[in-house]
Amino acid sequence: MSKRVLCAMSGGVDSSVAAALLVRQGYEVIGVTMKLWRGEDDPFAAHRFGGCCTVGATEDARRIADQLDIPYYVLNMQDEFNARVVDDFVAEYARGRTPNPCARCNEFIKFNAFYERAAELGCDLIATGHYARIEQADGRFMLRRGLDHKKDQSYVLGMLRQQELSRTLLPIGHLEKEETRRIAAELGFCVAAKPDSQEICFVEDGDYARFVTERVPELAAAGPIVDEGGAVLGRHAGLARYTVGQRKGLGISAPLPLFVTKIDAANNALVVGPREGLNREELSATNARWAFGTVEPGRAVLAQMRAHAQAVPARVESASLETFAIRFDQPHSGVSPGQMCVLYDGDEVLGAGTIE
Repeated sequence: MSKRVLCAMSGGVDSSVAAALLVRQGYEVIGVTMKLWRGEDDPFAAHRFGGCCTVGATEDARRIADQLDIPYYVLNMQDEFNARVVDDFVAEYARGRTPNPCARCNEFIKFNAFYERAAELGCDLIATGHYARIEQADGRFMLRRGLDHKKDQSYVLGMLRQQELSRTLLPIGHLEKEETRRIAAELGFCVAAKPDSQEICFVEDGDYARFVTERVPELAAAGPIVDEGGAVLGRHAGLARYTVGQRKGLGISAPLPLFVTKIDAANNALVVGPREGLNREELSATNARWAFGTVEPGRAVLAQMRAHAQAVPARVESASLETFAIRFDQPHSGVSPGQMCVLYDGDEVLGAGTIE
């Protein structure tokens, strides 16, 4: 196996320390920043904002590469990113679903198109600054949670299979975030105290509704808010402004708190109900990806439905190469179509799929 590694460098502290650790371990490291989002060149964006694709982030990554004395490149992957991530994000919102663009970016860009670029540069391995661990035992590669569970990012890597895991290095997965910053400070990196970037790099100030409605104006159209029996309770301000589980901002009064239980895109309607209306006993998922083969029906697992949510006990009802279904041990309220469900055995990722 080659010792040449293509390391993704976002200009943040995590990827900078990842590159430094690889150099320290004797790898021949090539640093790259993936130019994913057009930023101020985008006709929909009025100005630049915080994220991983700004000029400042690129310059920070270049400075770190110079300090480490490693080659550095900027890879233009805007077309792939827009087609696979941004367009999908907008389309999923238009269907009344809650997409996970970070997971999709990892699947199609950082751990797919990025491998192709690595091969072009003569690299057999890639590396990122994610807080997760890859271990090898019994002839297979296992993805595990990062040791810093507060920063664990195994969820957004849940779609990685053996072919990706065998070619990926995650140098900081065994570190606490504070230790990562300490190493950066010791090395004199200008990013040692740099704040973490926002989670979705292409949505300014987290205003998803603005972003989506600029591209699909009909999603800004007002419509009825109805209860689960179909009675009209009020009017919503455009479906793009709401997600399943939302309570605040509904603008209706009722004897008991009401939550969004369903987004009915076909009828431009928002369905609301009491908290227990969010509870689900089971879920089904498509676009399944398995770390090492499908899991057997009846197997006890932990299921995580959001990047920062608690994993909950469940049991596998069925599983195939492309789909799976699970039943929760206790009814669970955190199920949103379009999000990713990642299945764990303890801290080991078994597989993932998109919630239907």
